[in-house]
Amino acid sequence: MSYIVAPLVVAALAAVLGAVIAVVDKIVNNYGDVTININGKKSLTVKGGDKLLSSLASQEIFIPSACGGRGSCGACKCRVVSDVGPHLPTEIPYMSKEEIQKNIRLACQIKLKADIDIEIPDELFNVKKIKSRVKSIRNVTHDIKEVVFDLQGETIDFKAGRYVQLVVPPYGKMKTSTQRAYSMSSKPSDNGVVELLIRLVPGGIATTWVHNFLKENDEVELIGPFGDFEKRETDATMVCVAGGSGMAPFKSILYDMYEKGDFDREVWYFFGARTVKDLFYLEELKTLDNKWENFHFVPALSEPDPDGGWNGETGLITDVLDRYIKTKMRADKDKEGYLCGSPGMIAACNNVMTGNGIPLEKIYYDKFA
Repeated sequence: MSYIVAPLVVAALAAVLGAVIAVVDKIVNNYGDVTININGKKSLTVKGGDKLLSSLASQEIFIPSACGGRGSCGACKCRVVSDVGPHLPTEIPYMSKEEIQKNIRLACQIKLKADIDIEIPDELFNVKKIKSRVKSIRNVTHDIKEVVFDLQGETIDFKAGRYVQLVVPPYGKMKTSTQRAYSMSSKPSDNGVVELLIRLVPGGIATTWVHNFLKENDEVELIGPFGDFEKRETDATMVCVAGGSGMAPFKSILYDMYEKGDFDREVWYFFGARTVKDLFYLEELKTLDNKWENFHFVPALSEPDPDGGWNGETGLITDVLDRYIKTKMRADKDKEGYLCGSPGMIAACNNVMTGNGIPLEKIYYDKFA
C-alpha cells in the first residue's frame, strides 16, 4: 500500500506547504501601496501584492482575459516598461520572440511588488462593466443558446466583430466568480442590448452556467467591448468561414454591412456543420442572400443523414472552400480571409486560403480560446 499512500502524503504536504507560503507571503511581504503608470497618461494607486490584471480591474481598467485570469488563454497582454523580472514559464508559451524582446507580459501573471509602468491600447480606457438583465434565452440548436442581455439604459459602442466578457457568478461548487469571452452577434446599431451565441461545452464553467442555471430576468455583468476582429475597409472579396457559435461575429458584421448599404463588396460566407441539427439561422441568411446580390451563403454538412433531405453542399468545409475559391470566385480579384472557430479549423482554412493565393497577412481570425 505504500506505493499508493506515499504519493497522497506528498500531495497533501505540497498543498499544505503552498497554503503556508501564501499566508507567509501576505504577512511578511507587505508591499504597501504601489503606483501603476499607464501610457504616461494615467496613474493609479493600488494595494501591492495582487496581480496586475485584478488590480487594474479594481480601478475600472479592464484588460481582455478569456480565461478569467487563470493564465490559460494568453489574452491579457500588455507592455511592461519597468523591470519586473524575467518572463515566467507560464507566460512564454503565449509569447513570440518579438513580444518577449518588447517585454510584453501577461497581466494575470505579474504580481505587483513595486511601482510599475505599463502600456496598453488607448481603446481599453473605453471598456466598461455593465449591469444587464437577461431579456431572452432561445435554443437555436441542440447545444447553442442565443442569449440577449438588456443593458438597462446603458449603451455599448463597438465595431461589428468585437467581444465581451461574461461575468459568471459563483454557483454549485464554484466558490468564486470568473469570466469568459464571447463574440457579440448583435449589430452595433442595437447598442442597448448584447446578443451572444453560447455553445454548451461539456464541463465548461461558463457554458454549464448559461445552459443549466441562467434564467430570463437574471442580472448579469458584462465587460467590454474588446478585440480587433473586424471587416477591413478595402475592396477585396471577403471569404468568411465559421462553424457552430463562430456564427456570432459574422452575424454582426454581415447585418451591419447590409444595414449600412455596403452592397458593392463581394462576400462569401461558408458555414460548416456536422448534421442538419447543427445548422441555424438558415432561413435568415438565405433571405439575406436573396436580397444582397454580392452576398453568397454556403452552408455545408460533413456528416449529412442520407435520409435527411439535405440538398446543399457536403464534405469538410475546407474542401468546399477550396472548390469554391477555384471555381466560383474571380481569380483576378484580391481576396481577404475571415475566420472564426477552433485553432484546428483556423489552421486548416489558412492552408486552403494561402494555397489559393490569399496572403497570410490578409487572413484575419477570431480564435476560440
